[in-house]
Amino acid sequence: MSKPTVLLADDEKDLADLFALYLDDHYDTRVAYNGEEALEKLDSSVDVILLDRRMPGYSGDEVLAAVRKEGWDCPVIFLSAIAKDADRENSADDYLEKPTNRDELVEIVKKNLP
Repeated sequence: MSKPTVLLADDEKDLADLFALYLDDHYDTRVAYNGEEALEKLDSSVDVILLDRRMPGYSGDEVLAAVRKEGWDCPVIFLSAIAKDADRENSADDYLEKPTNRDELVEIVKKNLP
């Protein structure tokens, strides 16, 4: 049985690679270092998307909007140092503030798997 696939997008390369390492034991991971690359790596095999909110080029918010517009139905989780803004409506399925650790990251992905 294959592992679920997680697409992780964060412009901080070292952090993205560390998060991928955290997830590798449990999930197949794809890493993107910007929003454009995340959209290029997205396909029907992706089960969950983890997005940084602030990235050059397409921000996490813009990637999320494109994912929803194109009709991808996988859960999207913001992973960001920006505190969740209760006044701002968005269609992300979950939110995890940085800094985070391996257990929190694995658990939030597990919780959001279809």
